[in-house]
Amino acid sequence: MKLPRPLTERIMQSPILLRKFFLTLDREKKYLLSELVKVKGLMPLLMKPRNKMQWSPEDRRELVEHLHRLQHLSPYIAVFVLPGGMAMLPVLAWWLDRRRGRRIVQPA
Repeated sequence: MKLPRPLTERIMQSPILLRKFFLTLDREKKYLLSELVKVKGLMPLLMKPRNKMQWSPEDRRELVEHLHRLQHLSPYIAVFVLPGGMAMLPVLAWWLDRRRGRRIVQPA
């Protein structure tokens, strides 16, 4: 798997909105890669019943953990799977930023 490139000095000197965009993109890319690495053993686990093997209680627990990870990745998957998903990318970026936390407005 290819590791993400670090942010360059040129990006860090760009205007603040562009810099925030690249920092958010970098943060989400790292999160997505870390979650996808954790879901690596899902396919062999799903193929057990097809290969006439039973799921043990440990397998069931691991399956639930994998499905919870995939549930958190659903906004990312929707962008690539749904028709017109790339057109929804700005909405997804807004939603992810909004989810990050409410900003506290300091009185002037």
